[in-house]
Amino acid sequence: MSDKYDELKEKLKNRGYKLTPQRKSIFDVIIDNIGKHLSTEDIYDIVRKKCSDIGLATVYRALILFDEIDVVSKLILDDSCVRYEINSHREGHYHHHLICNNCGKVIEVNGDYLEELEHKIETEYDFKIVDHKLKFFGICSNCKKAL
Repeated sequence: MSDKYDELKEKLKNRGYKLTPQRKSIFDVIIDNIGKHLSTEDIYDIVRKKCSDIGLATVYRALILFDEIDVVSKLILDDSCVRYEINSHREGHYHHHLICNNCGKVIEVNGDYLEELEHKIETEYDFKIVDHKLKFFGICSNCKKAL
């Protein structure tokens, strides 16, 4: 994971920022919770255990900055809650998400199954696709068993 910290430091430096202890603590929480899609408040609650003097506004500002420099991705679900995760996209493409309508669980789909569709759209509409984000809504296996 040191490459993620190196990437963060480099991108911050390029924008005239430093990796402050607060930003590092916030980034640590995101790294330590990969796959959990934490909200700002979730991150704040966790980071306060290590940095009791950190404010919620500091967490908000850091997450906005991390998103702007492309080291984290925002995931906005139907509940309008913004969640964050480490940006692990390759060549401008992100993984997809399965979201359970019953319990709210978020499951990552690691394959990119839209390449053929993208090619067709680019050809038919003379449109260069640089990114896409896809969310599927349904019922997870645990909730299906409970029904």
